[in-house]
Amino acid sequence: MVFISVFYMKTHRKGWVIKMKKQLLIVISVLILAIISACNCENSCSEQNVAKKASSEMSISEEVEGIMDNTYVKREGVEVIYLAGGCFWGTEKLMQTIPGVIEATSGYANGEEGVTPNYGIVSDTGFKETVRVEYKPAKVSLDMILFTYFRSIDPTITNRQGNDRGPQYQTGIYWVDDATKDIVLNIAEVEKGRFPDFAVEIEPLRNFFDAEEYHQNYLEKNSGGYCHISLEEFELAGKMIIDPANYRRPLPEEIKAKLTKEQFAVTQNGATEPPFDNEYWDNHEKGIYVDIVTGEPLFSSSQKFDSGTGWPSFTQGIDENVFVFLTDNSLGMKRIEVLSRAGNSHLGHVFYGKSESPNGVRFCINSAALRFIPYDDMESEGYGYLKEYVL
Repeated sequence: MVFISVFYMKTHRKGWVIKMKKQLLIVISVLILAIISACNCENSCSEQNVAKKASSEMSISEEVEGIMDNTYVKREGVEVIYLAGGCFWGTEKLMQTIPGVIEATSGYANGEEGVTPNYGIVSDTGFKETVRVEYKPAKVSLDMILFTYFRSIDPTITNRQGNDRGPQYQTGIYWVDDATKDIVLNIAEVEKGRFPDFAVEIEPLRNFFDAEEYHQNYLEKNSGGYCHISLEEFELAGKMIIDPANYRRPLPEEIKAKLTKEQFAVTQNGATEPPFDNEYWDNHEKGIYVDIVTGEPLFSSSQKFDSGTGWPSFTQGIDENVFVFLTDNSLGMKRIEVLSRAGNSHLGHVFYGKSESPNGVRFCINSAALRFIPYDDMESEGYGYLKEYVL
């Protein structure tokens, strides 16, 4: 009897132990599965975070893929262009005066691969003193920025601007995307039309490095610092009224088709119409005069006066930024030719120190280069924003 009880107890205990072992194995298995699942989730979440970060970084640099500019961050509603205009101190300040430009950074662009330039070695590296210009297209067009840039340089010389000499002072425009490229090439063609010896580099950006901190905002920190750009140019850049992007030059065949023989001869070949035998020399109606080729506004009737010369004469333009002035040594005389900015149309000449002019300045302009917009038609023709300059 005692034997049977002991046997029963041992057998029962053994079954209990086996049962407990099974339960323990089940618990351990569940714990292992939970740990594995947690690890997999952590790895998956980590991979997702990495993917999100990569996607974010790609969205920042997708327009400058393959371009080295480690400090540029793409921002919504902001575009970028890189301009080499000689000494970057002046170009930086010039760009900063343009409403709509939010940041201008001095640096070095498009030099030897694998080289990190600095001011001490830049002349031996192929890098050019360049300004990264960040702007809001909703407030200022790239056309306006580029025409302002061209106004500040001599586009016919190589490795030099002002008193500065060396390969680092070579002028250039460097783009980062196709949309910018199209505008750059269009403006460059206009400029080449007036400067046959065009020497400005026009190419995509390859690399850019910020210049040393003491170069940033240099002319703000050193008001007496050297600059190859005149104070007048800074002032003009800050007072722009007319956006050239709204008045782009048509294709050559389109220009030929829209102009009369005389208009074409005057605007495209620099001819001069006869005095007292042209459309606007004695026009006294209120309104504005625009470029016959592009429609870019030039003069207001309030600026017109009777010079007695037989050609339309004006004391000034609505916006001085719309004119390009070139030295003209033709016909044995030294004169200043006046061209339209966006259309590169020959308009006439400007003379200074003239007693017949209220302010001593006489813009002597060919009627054949102009189209007159009566004041009452300005709104419907898209020039309503200039009405205040007519009154």
